[in-house]
Amino acid sequence: MISLLTCIDFVHTLKTVNTVNTDGGDMFLIRIQSKEPIYEQIQSQILRFIEAGVLSPGDRLPSVRQLASDNGINPNTVARAYAKLEENGYVYNLPKKGVYVAEISSGTEKKKTILHVLRPLKESGITKEEMLEAVSDLYQEEEHAEN
Repeated sequence: MISLLTCIDFVHTLKTVNTVNTDGGDMFLIRIQSKEPIYEQIQSQILRFIEAGVLSPGDRLPSVRQLASDNGINPNTVARAYAKLEENGYVYNLPKKGVYVAEISSGTEKKKTILHVLRPLKESGITKEEMLEAVSDLYQEEEHAEN
C-alpha cells in the first residue's frame, strides 16, 4: 500500500533533485521486495527525473546492460521499461547508440506524467484531500525554509 508519505516524498523529489549520475549506478532506487514490478519502478523514476528537469530532451539514459548490472536486475526488465517509455513517447532508441529522452510538450505530457505518478496513490486509497493536503504542507515547509 502506498502511503501519504510516498506522495510527499515524490513531490519533495521533484523539487529537490538537481543532479543525477546517468551511468545508472546512483540514479535509480530499485526495491526488489516492492509489490510494484521492477520495470514499473524504473519507468516511474525516469518519468520523475524528466518531470523534475533532471533529465532533459536529448539526454542519454544508461544502457540496458549497465543499468541492469549496476542494480543487480535482469537486462530484459530494463529493456521492458525502456520499451514502455518509448511506446508512450518519453524516450527514443537509436540502434547501436542508446536510449535518449524525447522532446515532450509541456502541457499534455506534463499532465500525463503527473497522472502516471498519482494514479497508484489514488488506487492505494489515498483521498484527493489527503494528497492536496500533503502537497500544500510541502510547499508551506519550503516557504518557511526560504524565509
